[in-house]
Amino acid sequence: MRSAAGKVNTHSGSGNLIGLRRPYARCMLSSLVLAFGMIGAPLTVSAQEPGYQPPRTPDGKPDFQGIWSNASITDLQRSPQYTSLVIPPEELESITARHPQNVRLATDDNLQQGELLDGTDLGMGRGYNAFWIDPGTSFGRVKGEYRTSWVVEPDTGRIPYSEQGQALRREYRELFSSNDGPEGRSLGERCLIGFGGTGGPPMLNVLYNNHYQIVQTADYLMIMVEMNQDARIIPIGGQHRPRELQQWLGDSIAWWEGDTLVVETVSLHPQQAGGGQIPLSDQGKIIERFTRWSAEQIYYEFEVSDPVYYTQTWRGEMSLNASDSRIYEYACHEGNYGLPGILAGERRAEADAAGQ
Repeated sequence: MRSAAGKVNTHSGSGNLIGLRRPYARCMLSSLVLAFGMIGAPLTVSAQEPGYQPPRTPDGKPDFQGIWSNASITDLQRSPQYTSLVIPPEELESITARHPQNVRLATDDNLQQGELLDGTDLGMGRGYNAFWIDPGTSFGRVKGEYRTSWVVEPDTGRIPYSEQGQALRREYRELFSSNDGPEGRSLGERCLIGFGGTGGPPMLNVLYNNHYQIVQTADYLMIMVEMNQDARIIPIGGQHRPRELQQWLGDSIAWWEGDTLVVETVSLHPQQAGGGQIPLSDQGKIIERFTRWSAEQIYYEFEVSDPVYYTQTWRGEMSLNASDSRIYEYACHEGNYGLPGILAGERRAEADAAGQ
């Protein structure tokens, strides 16, 4: 199959390819870093880029339709190595060049062509080399500022888990982090929803497959997620379903506040609520806001409220960037091939242990 960039994809989990040979990729990376160093002062903060008027649908609402990407080396939470949310323009070039993902892209993990791996790379998350990943090469640019985290509140850039929330997360991992059965493996590995919270809410960036296609009518917003081909079909002006109906990616409804589309999500599937990227109890909710910032960006805000998992409501901001790529089929093979192999291997290990 092919990735959104149109490159042949042979990875069993259907990740996007970088799609560039090493010399060209390094040249492109150097050009990007040089360009970052020429960026001027941030734009004035507002709901839209000054002077911008968004395209509108026949019913007069801002038009979000198209293909967008949140590929970036900015993470949800701020790494301890960064002291502030916004990267100073004069430091952007050097910080970007030093980022581990860009170092990895430029050096391909210092692998030599034809050299066989000995398995020691797996402990560092190197199940496959830099050629097979496509996380992006630049920090996220939100309202003209380059950011070190998507989380903006609290100002630490970290998720404010409560003691109860941390205990629940540990409890869930103990119950569902084994090879006793398929339920012990991750949701992405079982091909149920995308890896790393790509489907949301909130919709997060990962190592590859960071594209989204939005289709919009007067009554619905549909977001098709490249990773695992998850589809969020959100009624505009609708009502929540009964709380007993807990589905993957949650129960979402939307309404307009001026030119901003607001989406409220509750009732995540129990396995996603406990083991997903953003855990949520039955007392929690997630609010997302979509605003056209410019012809090239959607300003995407999210707010997570849950007195069980968190000590306070926390917020994030992200940009979805316009893409001229196409989205191709995501073929998730882990559930077809990898999962039986993992479980069969565990049964063999148990049999060997019993025979000793």
